[in-house]
Amino acid sequence: MDERTTVLYVDDNPKSSRLLASVLEECGFRVVTRSNPIEALTLCRRTGFDLALLDYEMPAMTGAELAREIKHLMPEVPVVLISSRTTMPPGELEFVDAHFGFGTVLDDLLWSMRILVAPRVVVPEHRHHAAHHRLQDQEQKHLTESRWADST
Repeated sequence: MDERTTVLYVDDNPKSSRLLASVLEECGFRVVTRSNPIEALTLCRRTGFDLALLDYEMPAMTGAELAREIKHLMPEVPVVLISSRTTMPPGELEFVDAHFGFGTVLDDLLWSMRILVAPRVVVPEHRHHAAHHRLQDQEQKHLTESRWADST
């Protein structure tokens, strides 16, 4: 099973998309790319991912509009918007968790992507059952203690 963070990266520029996707893969991310925002929305309805990385300027739909649609479908998924602009109007960032524009350092983008994605806790199956039984034992002990406390 692939434990890497899965990033949906949507950018209509094939050169930019290949370059950044390659860098993200080298940095340990699993990257799913789409060049069309409408195709990206279709994918969002079929599968899950950990973070959306969106280019701002695309045909048919801006990255801000795509961010709004993704947040309606998957409100818990962080959305990062990249653009050639240094600043964006606040309304364009309403459904965006982070914006990186002109002059952004790649390390800042990578750091923010890692921070925005909640770490996954993987419990091996045999440990899961033991932890479940310990939790049940603790709950039973708490109920027993609560009964004694209530009766005094």
